Amino acid sequence: MLRTESITHRYGEGSAAVTVLDNVSINIPKGGFTSIVGRSGSGKSTLLSIISSLLRPDHGEVYFKDREITSISGVETDKLRKEDFSIIFQSHHLLPYLTAHENVLLPFLDRLAPAGKDILQRGLDCLEQVGLSGKENRLPGQLSGGEQQRIAIARALVKSPSILFADEPCGSLDKSTGNEIMEILQQLNREGLTIAMVTHDHIHASMSKDTIYLEDGRSI
Repeated sequence: MLRTESITHRYGEGSAAVTVLDNVSINIPKGGFTSIVGRSGSGKSTLLSIISSLLRPDHGEVYFKDREITSISGVETDKLRKEDFSIIFQSHHLLPYLTAHENVLLPFLDRLAPAGKDILQRGLDCLEQVGLSGKENRLPGQLSGGEQQRIAIARALVKSPSILFADEPCGSLDKSTGNEIMEILQQLNREGLTIAMVTHDHIHASMSKDTIYLEDGRSI
C-alpha cells in the first residue's frame, strides 16, 4: 500500500547539516501493522512525517497505492490527508472546551453545512469502537490520559482512512494504559485497517505484525 524508495533527509545547512535519514527504503503492505523502531534521534519520527505527507524528503520518493506522492501539489496533498491518511500523536491535541464527541468530529469542521445525522452517528460509533460509549458529552479534562488518547484514535477513525499513522501513541501513558491502547490498535488492524506506528518500546513493537529498525538514519 505504501512504500519509499531511497529516502534521504537532512536538517540544517552547510557544515551544520545533519543527515537524519539516509537512503531509506521501506514497504508497508495493505492490511499490515508495521512498527518503526529506533532510539531517540534515529530518524523514526521524521520518517513517519515523510510517509504521512507532513514533510517532503530532500531526495527519494514515497508511493501510496502505486502513486508517487512526494511531488504532488499542496492541494492534492491536503486531499490525500483528508480522504486516506489519519495521524495520532503522543500528545492528544484535543480542544479542551469541546466534548469528546465534538473533538471526534473535528475532521468535518471544514464543511459548510452542519454535520448531518449520519456524521453525528459515525462519531458516536467511533467512540463506542474505542470503548468510550456513554462518555461522549464529557470534556477532555474530565477524562484520563488513556481516555483522551482513545478520543484521538476515534477522531482518526471517523473519516474511515485507508491508513493510520501513529507517532508514539503510548509514549505519555503508563504501562497498563499503553497496553490497552495497543490492544485497540491490534483490533483495528484485525478489522482491516493498515497501521504504521513509531515506537521506542520493543514490547509494543512486538504486538505489531512487522518491524522496521532504524539506526543512525538507516534501516537495518
